Amino acid sequence: MTDLHQTELHRELLEIAGEAARRAGELLRDGRPDDLEVAATKSSPIDVVTEMDIAAEKLIVDLIAARRPGDGFLGEEGASSAGTSGVRWIVDPLDGTVNYLYGLPSWSVSIAAEVDGATVAGVVEIPMRGETFRAVTGGGAWVTGPSWQGERRLSVRPSPPLDQALIATGFNYVTTVRAHQAEVARELLPLVRDIRRGGSAAVDLCDLAAGRLDGYYERGLHPWDRAAGDLIAREAGAVTGGRAGERPSDDLTVAATQGVFRPLQELLERLGAWHD
Repeated sequence: MTDLHQTELHRELLEIAGEAARRAGELLRDGRPDDLEVAATKSSPIDVVTEMDIAAEKLIVDLIAARRPGDGFLGEEGASSAGTSGVRWIVDPLDGTVNYLYGLPSWSVSIAAEVDGATVAGVVEIPMRGETFRAVTGGGAWVTGPSWQGERRLSVRPSPPLDQALIATGFNYVTTVRAHQAEVARELLPLVRDIRRGGSAAVDLCDLAAGRLDGYYERGLHPWDRAAGDLIAREAGAVTGGRAGERPSDDLTVAATQGVFRPLQELLERLGAWHD
């Protein structure tokens, strides 16, 4: 495939991801029932799925499959197919389900497209903020929304020393893992400016890209939690990884500005953030 064809494909995938994320976001925002209830649980009784998670994933998969019937899928709520085109969609139809269930605004729709295993396009829609974050490989990261006065290219903040860095994290829903994560956060807190816990990994990664955070880490993220946000953060100038020398993984995801990334990663290694 030539560079020109790659660019055209990546732009096509970004456009489709953007439409699917926008429509799913509208469904979730405007179609939320007043009596919304938990439809199922996953890893534990507090790791919930609602009827709206399922409806949003179906909307996304149906829309993309109609446009590109040969593509594969990996979705949080069960969409899984290999496809024949070399393109796979990584879909989190509702990242921040507990926030959504309680009526809190920090939730998102996250859609990324992989080509031959590499993420090339990503969109994160944050309906309650009116913000859409997007990125394509080599094309930078961009945001649209009322507070941005239209469209703006994103760039991470200048790097402060670690002790002046604002760091975000999240907590797993498995009790033993949560207890360990709380201990890591307790030890980390005196060593940084402060810690935030928003409840949506995709939103946190976009906030890093937008200069609202200096760093982010979390254990236990799945590909659908991080795929789009990871690309957006990197295209805005962030560094992302996992344990030392590794890419982000289910064990550990770390993302930060250039100067914060290595000290934060090394500190998390010392604290054993990836295991109980």
